[in-house]
Amino acid sequence: MNLFADIRALVIDCLTEMTTDGLLPDGLSFDNVAVEPPRDAAHGDMATNAAMVLAKPAKMKPRDIADALASRLAADARVNSADVAGPGFLNMRLDAGVWASVVHNALTNADFGKSDLGQGKRMNVEYVSANPTGPLHVGHTRGAVFGDALASLLAYAGYDVTREYYINDGGAQVDVLARSVYLRYLEAHGQEVTFEDGTYPGDYLIKAGEDLKAKVGDAYLDKGEEVWLEEVREFATDAMMTMIREDLASIGVKMDVFYSEKSLYGTGRIEAAIKDLDDKGLIYRGTLEPPKGKLPEDWEAREQTLFKSTDYGDDVDRPIQKSDGAWTYFAPDIAYHFDKVSRDFDALIDVFGADHGGYVKRMKAAVAALSGDSVPLDIKLTQLVKLYKNGEPFKMSKRAGTFIMLRDLVDEVGSDVTRFHMLTRKNDAPLDFDFDKVTEQSKDNPVFYVQYAHARVHSVLRKASEAGMDLSDLAGADLSLATHEAELALAAKMAEWPRLVEIAAKGHEPHRVAFYLYDLASELHALWNRGNDDVSLRFIQEDNVAASQAKIALIKAVSVVISHGLSILGVTPAEEMR
Repeated sequence: MNLFADIRALVIDCLTEMTTDGLLPDGLSFDNVAVEPPRDAAHGDMATNAAMVLAKPAKMKPRDIADALASRLAADARVNSADVAGPGFLNMRLDAGVWASVVHNALTNADFGKSDLGQGKRMNVEYVSANPTGPLHVGHTRGAVFGDALASLLAYAGYDVTREYYINDGGAQVDVLARSVYLRYLEAHGQEVTFEDGTYPGDYLIKAGEDLKAKVGDAYLDKGEEVWLEEVREFATDAMMTMIREDLASIGVKMDVFYSEKSLYGTGRIEAAIKDLDDKGLIYRGTLEPPKGKLPEDWEAREQTLFKSTDYGDDVDRPIQKSDGAWTYFAPDIAYHFDKVSRDFDALIDVFGADHGGYVKRMKAAVAALSGDSVPLDIKLTQLVKLYKNGEPFKMSKRAGTFIMLRDLVDEVGSDVTRFHMLTRKNDAPLDFDFDKVTEQSKDNPVFYVQYAHARVHSVLRKASEAGMDLSDLAGADLSLATHEAELALAAKMAEWPRLVEIAAKGHEPHRVAFYLYDLASELHALWNRGNDDVSLRFIQEDNVAASQAKIALIKAVSVVISHGLSILGVTPAEEMR
């Protein structure tokens, strides 16, 4: 049940009747007609822009359209009043029975809020995709949480979602990892070692070195790289991916696909992708002008093989093969996305860190070219996370081996707190993670405030059961006994849930779910607090079982919506606070 969609359908029906009656000209498009909550709740329950968006194409005054529309809307049993405001906005107040139907639906329909927006379309969401050179750190955590919540949101909205991790195991950084593990291997044999040439000195590699010793003994001692590099590289990558999988599991992230970059090399996949572009006339030999500012690693002042990415909105054409025949970093990325397109996904989403902003246009150009503009690619950038503790910033340096790991974060505050707080800002806005603030029990801490609302409902349910009250058929409660303005405001906020799901899914914005849950929790807490002064608003009414059941049905429905929302965010609803 999507009440806003239902009322919009009513508006469209009335506009169609007006067209039939000759009050509106034929041929008008109603696509831009919207029904949404008014900016000021005092103006009503819902508002429509119909008169404003139709006035120009109809060559009529907005007020004339609004007046005619209002009389037709008010004739519907669901609408108590329809009032024209300003130049032609139309505000509606709905009958209390409408809110009762929302509560009933939330209690009886396990899919309340779910949408068929996606219509089963196949969506690939790639996220995290950290280099397999160490455990995940806090910089990866935001992308992991955002991508996972986005995937859950899209699935909730009716898409067939594949969660994917791209293992960057084809570059030089994996050779550096192998050399670093080899040093730990030597250390495990009692040798003193020095981490030089950019090798990774982190303690997380100590176990890998010991495990390598346990596997091969002294076979690699005093041997050159030609003997051990390839095997140690594979061993180290596997060890790091095991660690990464464990890190992801600690925060509730489980991937459907782990795709290896290495699988693109020596298999003809890169060549096949480039041939596809070449067959379309998009590959040529040329020399690029030097870019302004810092030169990128793949730029050469000589002729090389280029992709005409400017044909698809990029700023410059991009090199895919160097003058010596070696592939640039962009070439395997093209091949990887060619593989995604070949797997018949209807749409792709990549979640990148903010430092990959320069890749957005070139990757969109590549996918557009490879798919013939048939597969959209949305790239979401996640900004940095700044950690604070005891008022002081935490520093992070992977090269020094002193970075803050994802597991450190989860061990400190828990998965639920970590995930929820990572979604309290839009993905492209910087995020401060203050250990003290995310664990304080106050209204200023969103995760506590939402969890407290859910726990409060369950405390009422426990007390009602202990008092011997029958709660087996809350869906059948007489909700006309819960029609105070504060109770209706809570039901109205709950009715926004299906609409919110579609808005968030269309915009690929899971943070909207966190914001909505906070607002819904605020309405519940407000009603609870009013009950401190107004006895008639308390959820358990002594000597009035019917009124108690109605009020409890309302807040039980709210807890159902909170539970659905938290599930999308990957957060476990609390039934009691500790």
